[in-house]
Amino acid sequence: MVKSFRVSDLQTLLASMGRSKSGLKQDLVGRALRLVQTEYSPELLKNVRQLYESRFPKAAGWLPARRPDVVPVTQSTRSASPATNGHGTDYLNGVPKPSPTPVSEVKLISLPFYQTLETLVPPTELIAQNCEKLQDSPCTFELTPSQAELIRNSSELRPGTKSVQVVLRICYTDPVGVQEDQYPPNIAVKVNQSYCHVPGYYPSNKPGVEPRRPCRPVNITPWLHLSTATNRITVTWGNFGKRYCVAVYIVRVFTSADLFNKLKHCSVESPERCRERIQDKLRFDPESEIATTGLRVSLICPLVKMRLNVPCRVLTCAHLQCFDAVFFLQMNEKKPTWTCPVCDSPAPFDLLTIDGLLSEILKETEDVEEIEYLTDGSWRPIRDEKEKERERERSNTPEYHMLDMCSAEMNGHSPAPSSTSQTGKLGLGGSTAPTGAGGGVVVDLTLDSSSEEEEGGGTAEDSEDTDDSPERRPPKRGRYDYDKDLVTAY
Repeated sequence: MVKSFRVSDLQTLLASMGRSKSGLKQDLVGRALRLVQTEYSPELLKNVRQLYESRFPKAAGWLPARRPDVVPVTQSTRSASPATNGHGTDYLNGVPKPSPTPVSEVKLISLPFYQTLETLVPPTELIAQNCEKLQDSPCTFELTPSQAELIRNSSELRPGTKSVQVVLRICYTDPVGVQEDQYPPNIAVKVNQSYCHVPGYYPSNKPGVEPRRPCRPVNITPWLHLSTATNRITVTWGNFGKRYCVAVYIVRVFTSADLFNKLKHCSVESPERCRERIQDKLRFDPESEIATTGLRVSLICPLVKMRLNVPCRVLTCAHLQCFDAVFFLQMNEKKPTWTCPVCDSPAPFDLLTIDGLLSEILKETEDVEEIEYLTDGSWRPIRDEKEKERERERSNTPEYHMLDMCSAEMNGHSPAPSSTSQTGKLGLGGSTAPTGAGGGVVVDLTLDSSSEEEEGGGTAEDSEDTDDSPERRPPKRGRYDYDKDLVTAY
């Protein structure tokens, strides 16, 4: 039946079951035949029936007649499936005791914040029971008295959260490599008839990017019977062609402070080893056309844009730039990505190390934000361009004598006249007012230029009249109708 499909039909069938649809027709046929023989499900059978009916409408009644021939092959496969029993009715440990033969080939990745203590339910495949898109897969397990006592007496990380927990982990059913946690669509977890919390989606700040859900272990401890009673878990998931496995573990949960203490005691690179690494990077290569004489390293953390406190980097990264270990662990505790903030390469906890040389440099320098490693393993600080410019201005600025800004000579005025000259001038014309208290000349600014010319260009008779008259003639007014105050000019 499958061999009679066209290329478009084969591609549709493989795509609906989550398989690759690229390649020649013979490759697609072989892939579809292996899919039918190894993975029998109602959804697969429904897709094959629909494609065959659309291809051969008159032979639609032939499919039920051929179905018994296909079933024995699939039944043998299903009987060997670790997730079902001999009757084929229990899909996910529906029997009181877990299945003794789970999918042992699937291996889940180890998580830095979780230490696995015991396995309650090994990785077991979620199998669809019907053709519906939403499936419910049950699972049961029991705790031993020692396990219940261990969880009950464990310390609290924060109010209501134990350090020893029972967690549920879900991943793809793929025996190749180590699998990361991956939730199926429309997931919901019910523990003893109560829905437990599943991490939600992270909002995305980028336009056109869908929100991403953080896939981490689900803590089901608060809803469990901490006794020998049977605990029942029901996982609701979307059946859209992907295959998933579920597992239950007893784990010990660590905080970022615990991981930092472990990193500080177990993974610190000595300053001598750091210098050797620098010399290896700066060693002269005769085949290279460019000779590197130095490597610049910033003392500012690329994560928080603050000065480094505990410099840390990944052993597999080629750069020498470090990031702050405390902030890196805290960010991965909230949102686990384990990615190097410098080069975006994977940064697992086991490959993190503290740079001993840069730790010493941070203690010796307080106002430096960047350094340069030299070919011999030494280093020198790099000052900021603005600071260099300020120092350059200070060195090139000529020395000037201090000026007394209150001195009349410094302001472009003539020095204050002596007492004898003042007396003579007052006796002659009276155009200048007496000196101020500070020794400056007091000038009447209310007189305009015309009045000054009249006073300055007067005849000798006017001066004689002024000398002979017992009373001084009143001063002339300026262009304003009111008198202005006298201003002291220094």
